[in-house]
Amino acid sequence: MSEFAVPASVAGATEVAVVGGGVVGLAVAWRAVSAGHRVTLFDPAPERAASRVAGGMLAPVTEAWPGEEDVLELGEESLRRWPAFAGELTACGHDPALSTSGTVVAAFDRADAETLHTLAGYLHELGREATYVPARQLRRIEPGLAGAVTGGLVVPGDLAVDTRRLLAALHDGAASRGAVTVPEEVVAVEPGVVRTARGEYPAGAIVVAAGAWSRSLLPDVGAHIRPLKGEVLRLRSRRTTLPPPSGTLRAMVEGEPVYLVPRGRGESADGDLVVGATQYEAGFDTAVTARGVRRLLDAAERVFPGIAEYELVETAAGLRAGSADNLPLLGEVADGVYAATGHHRGGLLLAPVTADAVVAWLAGGEPPPGVAAAHPDRVKERVS
Repeated sequence: MSEFAVPASVAGATEVAVVGGGVVGLAVAWRAVSAGHRVTLFDPAPERAASRVAGGMLAPVTEAWPGEEDVLELGEESLRRWPAFAGELTACGHDPALSTSGTVVAAFDRADAETLHTLAGYLHELGREATYVPARQLRRIEPGLAGAVTGGLVVPGDLAVDTRRLLAALHDGAASRGAVTVPEEVVAVEPGVVRTARGEYPAGAIVVAAGAWSRSLLPDVGAHIRPLKGEVLRLRSRRTTLPPPSGTLRAMVEGEPVYLVPRGRGESADGDLVVGATQYEAGFDTAVTARGVRRLLDAAERVFPGIAEYELVETAAGLRAGSADNLPLLGEVADGVYAATGHHRGGLLLAPVTADAVVAWLAGGEPPPGVAAAHPDRVKERVS
Protein backbone atom coordinates (compact mmCIF):
# COMPACT_ATOMS: atom_id res chain seq x y z
CA MET A 1 0.00 0.00 0.00
CA SER A 2 1.29 3.44 -0.88
CA GLU A 3 2.31 5.96 1.74
CA PHE A 4 1.69 9.64 1.17
CA ALA A 5 3.77 12.60 2.29
CA VAL A 6 1.00 15.13 2.90
CA PRO A 7 1.98 18.81 2.92
CA ALA A 8 0.49 20.66 5.88
CA SER A 9 -1.28 23.04 3.49
CA VAL A 10 -3.46 20.21 2.14
CA ALA A 11 -3.66 17.96 5.21
CA GLY A 12 -7.45 18.24 5.20
CA ALA A 13 -7.92 17.68 1.50
CA THR A 14 -9.82 14.76 0.01
CA GLU A 15 -7.75 11.73 -0.85
CA VAL A 16 -8.73 11.02 -4.46
CA ALA A 17 -8.17 7.77 -6.30
CA VAL A 18 -8.26 8.05 -10.09
CA VAL A 19 -8.62 4.76 -11.96
CA GLY A 20 -7.21 5.02 -15.49
CA GLY A 21 -4.18 6.77 -16.96
CA GLY A 22 -5.51 7.92 -20.32
CA VAL A 23 -6.19 11.55 -21.16
CA VAL A 24 -9.32 11.78 -18.99
CA GLY A 25 -7.71 10.16 -15.95
CA LEU A 26 -4.57 12.25 -16.29
CA ALA A 27 -6.56 15.46 -16.73
CA VAL A 28 -8.63 14.65 -13.64
CA ALA A 29 -5.48 13.86 -11.64
CA TRP A 30 -3.78 17.08 -12.74
CA ARG A 31 -6.78 19.28 -12.00
CA ALA A 32 -7.49 17.58 -8.66
CA VAL A 33 -3.92 17.75 -7.36
CA SER A 34 -3.71 21.36 -8.56
CA ALA A 35 -6.81 22.10 -6.47
CA GLY A 36 -5.04 20.81 -3.37
CA HIS A 37 -6.27 17.22 -3.22
CA ARG A 38 -4.04 14.26 -2.54
CA VAL A 39 -4.25 12.09 -5.65
CA THR A 40 -3.33 8.50 -6.46
CA LEU A 41 -3.56 7.34 -10.06
CA PHE A 42 -4.07 3.62 -10.73
CA ASP A 43 -3.10 2.14 -14.10
CA PRO A 44 -0.95 -0.93 -14.82
CA ALA A 45 -0.70 -0.25 -18.54
CA PRO A 46 -1.16 3.40 -19.51
CA GLU A 47 0.10 2.61 -23.02
CA ARG A 48 -3.17 0.82 -23.80
CA ALA A 49 -5.22 4.02 -23.42
CA ALA A 50 -7.09 4.92 -26.61
CA SER A 51 -5.92 8.52 -26.28
CA ARG A 52 -2.33 7.45 -26.95
CA VAL A 53 -3.19 6.62 -30.56
CA ALA A 54 -5.87 9.28 -31.11
CA GLY A 55 -5.67 11.81 -33.90
CA GLY A 56 -5.88 14.79 -31.57
CA MET A 57 -8.89 16.51 -33.14
CA LEU A 58 -10.91 18.84 -30.90
CA ALA A 59 -13.87 19.17 -33.20
CA PRO A 60 -17.36 19.21 -31.67
CA VAL A 61 -18.81 21.09 -34.64
CA THR A 62 -17.37 18.76 -37.25
CA GLU A 63 -18.52 15.74 -35.23
CA ALA A 64 -22.03 17.13 -34.75
CA TRP A 65 -25.13 15.45 -36.15
CA PRO A 66 -28.90 16.01 -35.83
CA GLY A 67 -30.31 14.40 -32.70
CA GLU A 68 -27.08 14.72 -30.71
CA GLU A 69 -27.54 18.25 -29.40
CA ASP A 70 -26.46 17.28 -25.87
CA VAL A 71 -23.21 15.87 -27.28
CA LEU A 72 -22.58 19.09 -29.19
CA GLU A 73 -23.35 21.31 -26.19
CA LEU A 74 -20.94 19.40 -23.96
CA GLY A 75 -18.27 19.37 -26.65
CA GLU A 76 -18.48 23.08 -27.28
CA GLU A 77 -18.35 23.82 -23.56
CA SER A 78 -15.13 21.83 -23.34
CA LEU A 79 -13.73 23.43 -26.50
CA ARG A 80 -14.16 26.86 -24.89
CA ARG A 81 -12.05 25.63 -21.97
CA TRP A 82 -9.26 24.22 -24.12
CA PRO A 83 -7.17 27.40 -24.70
CA ALA A 84 -6.94 28.09 -20.95
CA PHE A 85 -6.37 24.40 -20.23
CA ALA A 86 -3.48 24.26 -22.71
CA GLY A 87 -2.20 27.62 -21.51
CA GLU A 88 -1.92 26.41 -17.93
CA LEU A 89 0.03 23.36 -19.04
CA THR A 90 2.34 25.54 -21.12
CA ALA A 91 2.87 27.88 -18.17
CA CYS A 92 4.03 24.83 -16.19
CA GLY A 93 6.62 24.11 -18.89
CA HIS A 94 4.65 21.52 -20.88
CA ASP A 95 3.34 22.79 -24.22
CA PRO A 96 0.77 20.35 -25.71
CA ALA A 97 1.04 22.04 -29.14
CA LEU A 98 -2.54 23.26 -29.42
CA SER A 99 -3.34 24.07 -33.06
CA THR A 100 -5.89 26.71 -34.10
CA SER A 101 -5.74 25.93 -37.83
CA GLY A 102 -9.35 24.74 -38.01
CA THR A 103 -10.70 21.83 -40.03
CA VAL A 104 -11.38 21.19 -43.70
CA VAL A 105 -13.89 18.44 -44.48
CA ALA A 106 -13.62 17.28 -48.09
CA ALA A 107 -16.32 15.49 -50.10
CA PHE A 108 -15.12 12.88 -52.56
CA ASP A 109 -18.30 12.43 -54.59
CA ARG A 110 -21.83 13.78 -54.97
CA ALA A 111 -23.30 11.63 -52.18
CA ASP A 112 -20.57 12.79 -49.78
CA ALA A 113 -21.22 16.40 -50.81
CA GLU A 114 -24.92 15.99 -50.05
CA THR A 115 -24.06 14.65 -46.60
CA LEU A 116 -21.88 17.66 -45.89
CA HIS A 117 -24.55 20.05 -47.19
CA THR A 118 -26.93 18.46 -44.68
CA LEU A 119 -24.41 18.92 -41.90
CA ALA A 120 -23.75 22.55 -42.92
CA GLY A 121 -27.47 23.34 -42.90
CA TYR A 122 -27.90 21.77 -39.48
CA LEU A 123 -24.97 23.73 -38.07
CA HIS A 124 -26.25 27.01 -39.51
CA GLU A 125 -29.61 26.41 -37.80
CA LEU A 126 -27.71 26.13 -34.53
CA GLY A 127 -25.74 29.30 -35.24
CA ARG A 128 -22.43 27.49 -35.75
CA GLU A 129 -19.84 28.60 -38.27
CA ALA A 130 -19.29 26.11 -41.09
CA THR A 131 -19.21 27.01 -44.78
CA TYR A 132 -19.51 24.68 -47.75
CA VAL A 133 -17.21 25.81 -50.56
CA PRO A 134 -16.50 24.44 -54.06
CA ALA A 135 -13.41 22.40 -54.85
CA ARG A 136 -11.42 25.27 -56.36
CA GLN A 137 -11.79 27.37 -53.23
CA LEU A 138 -11.01 24.37 -51.03
CA ARG A 139 -7.72 23.79 -52.87
CA ARG A 140 -6.61 27.33 -52.10
CA ILE A 141 -6.63 26.22 -48.47
CA GLU A 142 -5.16 22.74 -49.06
CA PRO A 143 -3.35 22.60 -52.43
CA GLY A 144 -2.57 18.89 -52.05
CA LEU A 145 -6.21 17.80 -52.34
CA ALA A 146 -7.03 15.31 -55.08
CA GLY A 147 -8.65 16.46 -58.30
CA ALA A 148 -11.64 14.22 -57.57
CA VAL A 149 -12.64 16.21 -54.48
CA THR A 150 -15.89 18.01 -55.28
CA GLY A 151 -15.91 20.56 -52.46
CA GLY A 152 -16.15 20.59 -48.72
CA LEU A 153 -16.74 22.32 -45.42
CA VAL A 154 -14.46 24.89 -43.84
CA VAL A 155 -14.78 24.92 -40.04
CA PRO A 156 -12.47 27.58 -38.60
CA GLY A 157 -13.33 27.08 -34.92
CA ASP A 158 -12.05 23.52 -34.53
CA LEU A 159 -8.79 22.90 -32.68
CA ALA A 160 -6.28 20.05 -32.57
CA VAL A 161 -3.59 18.93 -30.13
CA ASP A 162 -0.53 16.71 -30.22
CA THR A 163 -1.73 13.75 -28.16
CA ARG A 164 1.67 12.48 -27.07
CA ARG A 165 2.84 15.88 -25.94
CA LEU A 166 -0.47 16.41 -24.14
CA LEU A 167 -0.30 13.12 -22.25
CA ALA A 168 3.30 13.73 -21.25
CA ALA A 169 2.39 17.24 -20.10
CA LEU A 170 -0.51 16.03 -17.97
CA HIS A 171 1.50 13.19 -16.45
CA ASP A 172 4.49 15.39 -15.62
CA GLY A 173 2.29 18.23 -14.42
CA ALA A 174 0.36 15.97 -12.03
CA ALA A 175 3.52 14.25 -10.77
CA SER A 176 5.29 17.56 -10.16
CA ARG A 177 2.44 18.63 -7.90
CA GLY A 178 2.46 15.44 -5.84
CA ALA A 179 0.23 12.90 -7.58
CA VAL A 180 1.33 9.30 -6.96
CA THR A 181 1.03 6.54 -9.57
CA VAL A 182 0.31 2.94 -8.59
CA PRO A 183 0.91 0.52 -11.51
CA GLU A 184 -1.67 -2.04 -10.39
CA GLU A 185 -4.83 -3.36 -12.02
CA VAL A 186 -7.96 -2.27 -10.18
CA VAL A 187 -10.36 -5.19 -9.83
CA ALA A 188 -13.16 -3.48 -7.92
CA VAL A 189 -14.23 -0.18 -6.44
CA GLU A 190 -16.75 0.59 -3.75
CA PRO A 191 -17.34 3.64 -1.59
CA GLY A 192 -14.13 4.40 0.25
CA VAL A 193 -12.04 1.56 -1.16
CA VAL A 194 -10.10 0.72 -4.31
CA ARG A 195 -9.22 -2.97 -4.60
CA THR A 196 -6.32 -4.36 -6.61
CA ALA A 197 -4.94 -7.89 -6.74
CA ARG A 198 -2.34 -6.83 -4.18
CA GLY A 199 -4.52 -5.13 -1.61
CA GLU A 200 -6.93 -2.37 -0.69
CA TYR A 201 -6.42 1.40 -0.88
CA PRO A 202 -8.69 3.69 1.10
CA ALA A 203 -9.91 6.82 -0.66
CA GLY A 204 -12.28 9.61 0.18
CA ALA A 205 -13.36 9.84 -3.46
CA ILE A 206 -12.89 7.51 -6.42
CA VAL A 207 -13.02 8.54 -10.07
CA VAL A 208 -13.43 5.71 -12.58
CA ALA A 209 -11.83 6.93 -15.81
CA ALA A 210 -10.62 3.64 -17.26
CA GLY A 211 -12.21 4.00 -20.70
CA ALA A 212 -13.50 0.72 -22.11
CA TRP A 213 -12.15 -1.09 -19.03
CA SER A 214 -14.56 0.88 -16.84
CA ARG A 215 -17.28 -1.56 -17.84
CA SER A 216 -16.40 -4.11 -15.15
CA LEU A 217 -15.88 -1.47 -12.44
CA LEU A 218 -19.31 0.15 -12.68
CA PRO A 219 -21.83 -2.68 -12.20
CA ASP A 220 -24.94 -0.51 -12.28
CA VAL A 221 -24.12 1.36 -15.50
CA GLY A 222 -21.07 -0.37 -17.00
CA ALA A 223 -23.14 -2.37 -19.49
CA HIS A 224 -23.79 0.96 -21.24
CA ILE A 225 -20.09 1.06 -22.22
CA ARG A 226 -18.57 -1.06 -24.97
CA PRO A 227 -15.13 -1.16 -26.59
CA LEU A 228 -14.91 0.16 -30.15
CA LYS A 229 -11.69 -0.69 -31.93
CA GLY A 230 -9.92 1.99 -33.94
CA GLU A 231 -6.79 1.60 -36.05
CA VAL A 232 -4.55 4.55 -36.91
CA LEU A 233 -1.40 5.11 -38.94
CA ARG A 234 1.49 7.51 -38.56
CA LEU A 235 3.17 8.68 -41.78
CA ARG A 236 6.15 10.95 -42.30
CA SER A 237 6.78 13.29 -45.21
CA ARG A 238 10.15 13.09 -46.95
CA ARG A 239 12.39 15.64 -48.58
CA THR A 240 10.98 14.85 -52.03
CA THR A 241 7.30 14.84 -51.06
CA LEU A 242 4.65 17.48 -50.59
CA PRO A 243 4.29 18.64 -46.98
CA PRO A 244 1.34 17.43 -44.90
CA PRO A 245 -1.90 19.44 -44.85
CA SER A 246 -1.64 22.76 -43.01
CA GLY A 247 -4.45 21.82 -40.63
CA THR A 248 -6.79 18.96 -39.87
CA LEU A 249 -8.18 17.41 -43.04
CA ARG A 250 -11.23 15.19 -42.81
CA ALA A 251 -13.08 13.56 -45.65
CA MET A 252 -15.92 11.33 -46.69
CA VAL A 253 -14.77 8.86 -49.34
CA GLU A 254 -17.77 6.98 -50.69
CA GLY A 255 -19.29 7.07 -47.23
CA GLU A 256 -16.09 6.11 -45.40
CA PRO A 257 -14.76 8.76 -42.99
CA VAL A 258 -11.03 9.43 -42.83
CA TYR A 259 -8.91 12.10 -41.17
CA LEU A 260 -5.37 13.40 -41.64
CA VAL A 261 -3.92 15.40 -38.75
CA PRO A 262 -0.45 17.00 -38.98
CA ARG A 263 1.66 16.81 -35.86
CA GLY A 264 3.12 19.93 -34.26
CA ARG A 265 2.60 23.52 -35.31
CA GLY A 266 4.76 26.24 -36.84
CA GLU A 267 8.43 25.57 -36.27
CA SER A 268 7.58 22.54 -34.10
CA ALA A 269 5.86 20.73 -36.97
CA ASP A 270 7.83 17.56 -37.62
CA GLY A 271 6.37 16.35 -40.92
CA ASP A 272 4.43 13.55 -39.24
CA LEU A 273 0.84 12.90 -40.20
CA VAL A 274 -1.69 10.82 -38.26
CA VAL A 275 -4.22 9.02 -40.46
CA GLY A 276 -7.30 7.39 -38.97
CA ALA A 277 -9.45 5.83 -37.98
CA THR A 278 -11.32 2.62 -38.48
CA GLN A 279 -14.18 1.90 -36.10
CA TYR A 280 -15.78 -1.44 -35.42
CA GLU A 281 -16.64 -3.81 -32.60
CA ALA A 282 -13.99 -6.44 -31.89
CA GLY A 283 -14.12 -6.85 -28.12
CA PHE A 284 -10.78 -6.00 -26.52
CA ASP A 285 -8.68 -6.99 -29.54
CA THR A 286 -6.00 -4.38 -30.28
CA ALA A 287 -4.19 -6.09 -33.17
CA VAL A 288 -3.69 -3.94 -36.27
CA THR A 289 -5.12 -5.74 -39.29
CA ALA A 290 -3.98 -5.63 -42.89
CA ARG A 291 -7.53 -4.74 -43.90
CA GLY A 292 -7.57 -1.75 -41.56
CA VAL A 293 -4.26 -0.42 -42.86
CA ARG A 294 -5.37 -0.89 -46.47
CA ARG A 295 -8.68 0.91 -45.89
CA LEU A 296 -7.03 3.90 -44.27
CA LEU A 297 -4.26 4.26 -46.84
CA ASP A 298 -6.66 3.89 -49.75
CA ALA A 299 -9.10 6.51 -48.40
CA ALA A 300 -6.35 8.95 -47.43
CA GLU A 301 -4.52 8.65 -50.74
CA ARG A 302 -7.69 9.27 -52.72
CA VAL A 303 -8.15 12.56 -50.86
CA PHE A 304 -4.50 13.65 -50.51
CA PRO A 305 -2.48 11.76 -53.15
CA GLY A 306 0.90 13.01 -51.97
CA ILE A 307 0.93 10.63 -49.01
CA ALA A 308 1.62 7.72 -51.37
CA GLU A 309 5.32 8.58 -51.14
CA TYR A 310 5.35 9.22 -47.40
CA GLU A 311 7.15 6.85 -45.06
CA LEU A 312 4.87 4.59 -43.01
CA VAL A 313 6.42 4.79 -39.56
CA GLU A 314 3.81 3.37 -37.19
CA THR A 315 0.56 1.42 -36.97
CA ALA A 316 -1.50 1.18 -33.81
CA ALA A 317 -4.94 0.35 -32.50
CA GLY A 318 -6.88 1.52 -29.48
CA LEU A 319 -10.25 0.90 -27.86
CA ARG A 320 -12.66 3.78 -27.57
CA ALA A 321 -15.21 3.58 -24.77
CA GLY A 322 -18.41 3.78 -26.77
CA SER A 323 -21.87 4.57 -25.45
CA ALA A 324 -25.27 4.08 -27.01
CA ASP A 325 -26.07 7.80 -27.24
CA ASN A 326 -22.47 9.07 -27.72
CA LEU A 327 -22.63 10.94 -24.40
CA PRO A 328 -20.12 9.98 -21.72
CA LEU A 329 -21.07 8.86 -18.23
CA LEU A 330 -20.25 11.75 -15.91
CA GLY A 331 -21.45 11.82 -12.33
CA GLU A 332 -21.71 10.12 -8.97
CA VAL A 333 -22.79 6.46 -9.15
CA ALA A 334 -22.33 5.62 -5.45
CA ASP A 335 -21.31 7.52 -2.34
CA GLY A 336 -18.03 9.17 -3.33
CA VAL A 337 -17.64 7.08 -6.50
CA TYR A 338 -17.75 9.05 -9.76
CA ALA A 339 -17.94 7.85 -13.36
CA ALA A 340 -15.82 9.73 -15.90
CA THR A 341 -15.90 7.39 -18.84
CA GLY A 342 -17.70 6.46 -22.08
CA HIS A 343 -16.29 9.42 -24.01
CA HIS A 344 -16.37 7.55 -27.34
CA ARG A 345 -14.46 9.65 -29.93
CA GLY A 346 -14.39 12.68 -27.63
CA GLY A 347 -11.95 11.80 -24.86
CA LEU A 348 -9.38 14.41 -25.86
CA LEU A 349 -12.00 17.06 -26.56
CA LEU A 350 -13.89 16.47 -23.32
CA ALA A 351 -10.90 16.14 -20.98
CA PRO A 352 -11.04 19.76 -19.69
CA VAL A 353 -14.78 19.82 -18.98
CA THR A 354 -14.63 16.36 -17.39
CA ALA A 355 -11.74 17.31 -15.12
CA ASP A 356 -13.42 20.57 -14.14
CA ALA A 357 -16.64 18.68 -13.36
CA VAL A 358 -14.79 16.28 -11.04
CA VAL A 359 -13.07 19.12 -9.19
CA ALA A 360 -16.46 20.84 -8.79
CA TRP A 361 -18.02 17.67 -7.34
CA LEU A 362 -15.13 17.23 -4.91
CA ALA A 363 -15.73 20.78 -3.70
CA GLY A 364 -19.48 20.27 -3.40
CA GLY A 365 -20.19 22.66 -6.25
CA GLU A 366 -22.07 22.61 -9.54
CA PRO A 367 -20.42 21.09 -12.62
CA PRO A 368 -19.94 23.06 -15.86
CA PRO A 369 -22.86 23.61 -18.26
CA GLY A 370 -23.80 20.57 -20.31
CA VAL A 371 -22.49 18.02 -17.82
CA ALA A 372 -25.86 17.26 -16.21
CA ALA A 373 -27.16 15.65 -19.43
CA ALA A 374 -24.35 13.08 -19.19
CA HIS A 375 -25.25 11.85 -15.69
CA PRO A 376 -25.22 8.02 -15.42
CA ASP A 377 -28.75 7.99 -14.01
CA ARG A 378 -30.03 8.27 -17.58
CA VAL A 379 -28.90 4.72 -18.39
CA LYS A 380 -29.79 2.85 -15.22
CA GLU A 381 -33.22 1.85 -16.46
CA ARG A 382 -31.75 0.51 -19.70
CA VAL A 383 -29.31 -1.81 -17.95
CA SER A 384 -31.37 -2.85 -14.93
